[in-house]
Amino acid sequence: MWTQQPNPLGSILLSALAAAIPIVFLFWALAIKRWKGHVAGPATVALAVGVAIAVFRMPAPLALASTLQGALYGLFPIGWIVVAAVFLYRVTVESGQFAIIRDSVASLTSDRRLQALLIAFSFGAFLEGCAGFGAPVAISAAMLVGLGFQPLYAAGLCLVANTAPVAFGSIGIPILVAGQVTGLDVLEISKMVGRQLPFVSVLVPFWLVAIMAGPKGVKEVWPAALVSGGSFALAQWWTSNYLGPLLPDIISSLVSIACLVVFLAFWRPAQTWRFDEEPPATTVLVRHRPGTLVWAWSPFIVLTILVANWGVRPVKAVLDTVTVAFPFPLIHNAVVLPGSADPTPAIYTFNWLSATGTATLLAGIVSVAIARMRPAEAVVLFGRTLASLAAPLLTIASVLGLAYVGNTSGMTTAMGTALASTGALFPLFSPVLGWLGVFVTGSDTSSNAVFGRLQTVSAEHTGMDPVLAIAANSSGGVTGKMISPQSIAVACAATGLVGQEASLFRFTLKHSLLLLAVIALITFLQATVATWMVP
Repeated sequence: MWTQQPNPLGSILLSALAAAIPIVFLFWALAIKRWKGHVAGPATVALAVGVAIAVFRMPAPLALASTLQGALYGLFPIGWIVVAAVFLYRVTVESGQFAIIRDSVASLTSDRRLQALLIAFSFGAFLEGCAGFGAPVAISAAMLVGLGFQPLYAAGLCLVANTAPVAFGSIGIPILVAGQVTGLDVLEISKMVGRQLPFVSVLVPFWLVAIMAGPKGVKEVWPAALVSGGSFALAQWWTSNYLGPLLPDIISSLVSIACLVVFLAFWRPAQTWRFDEEPPATTVLVRHRPGTLVWAWSPFIVLTILVANWGVRPVKAVLDTVTVAFPFPLIHNAVVLPGSADPTPAIYTFNWLSATGTATLLAGIVSVAIARMRPAEAVVLFGRTLASLAAPLLTIASVLGLAYVGNTSGMTTAMGTALASTGALFPLFSPVLGWLGVFVTGSDTSSNAVFGRLQTVSAEHTGMDPVLAIAANSSGGVTGKMISPQSIAVACAATGLVGQEASLFRFTLKHSLLLLAVIALITFLQATVATWMVP
């Protein structure tokens, strides 16, 4: 067994700087050198393994085993979701269903700004609540491209829009995990997050329109943006404070969609906005019968039903009866965390039936039957989908390998401890810790698991309320989702931008940092001035 050493250099600042070397390298490779994701990812994880061995004195076999465990987790269940989601989308395209979906959205509005609010923000939040783990960006970005959006804008808008719902994604898993690792009451954490993110939820629709059309574009559609974000925020606050963390995304997104659709029945912007290179909007809209619309939307209706039921505990318990779990070689019970007498287990779980990706694939198979596509055609389509995702899957596997070796070697703890040493300014840096965790791991759930305990202990030492600290970790983490290499790889795969990960990273970076600053300010004010907001 090997005992983790988060401060191998005798100075937490120096140790944190050493731990940050792979992260800085990844920023440099993507933002400055514009390397492709499947090149930057493996190079970064190789560097991280080197730092873990040379600086943090982790035995090489353990470092490699931990990296491999993370890479496998990246392929399954994360990569599995991406493959299934893109396959489902391509079934709708091949069958002609997506053309009707496109018409149904265009019949509501041909204004690209309002389409982005409906699909990237509201529908994406709905998918986040049901599935999460890449499915919202993969599906909603592909839908926007199908509607005629530029691929880079479609991917970037969906990544930015995916900020507001992430903390309650996958039927509340990030909040449930936060409660498990900290021992804090789950409802209290849910309440606190629900008193932070609604401010962002109101802001994001305006932000999306500003990205697309600038201040003038915002001025033209601000009523719709307010209806979209305001209704979502109110529902998010109410559900998180009175129903708990399981349903805020699903209820809020449905409320937002319903309110915006009703609003658009009585209001239209003075001018219809489209991208510069597009032809002028036509006044002739193709309208379809209700039965045809139900047929076209049936893949996503089936997806919603299956994924929602997949997450119900009794159903999941039955599906998990065929789950295969085994101790991962070499790394299982081989690492002892500082202050712990027991080694850390490393179990790899292959939940092939209960995985969200399997539910998504079944939705695709059902859709194949509904669309009357021949099985042979569906098999060929799945093969083409898998082949087109080879590079993104390599990127995702690399990033999760980086996350795992960072956690087991102590590098992640070193960076977190350095931020937690900021004393009275810790409320400003607490969200940064969550942001860093999601950037590295690609998951708000993982960030809460990694930094949850550190957040609560640091909060107690600095006089900050622990519930506020763990909520800030989750709320700050959502702003890191849009720049996580894992998320970017998913978005590029869904929009045909494979190899352009660096461009998308540069597109989203400034928005990530600005929204992080908003969360940090909210947290600081709640810790110092508006303490009455803490439950």
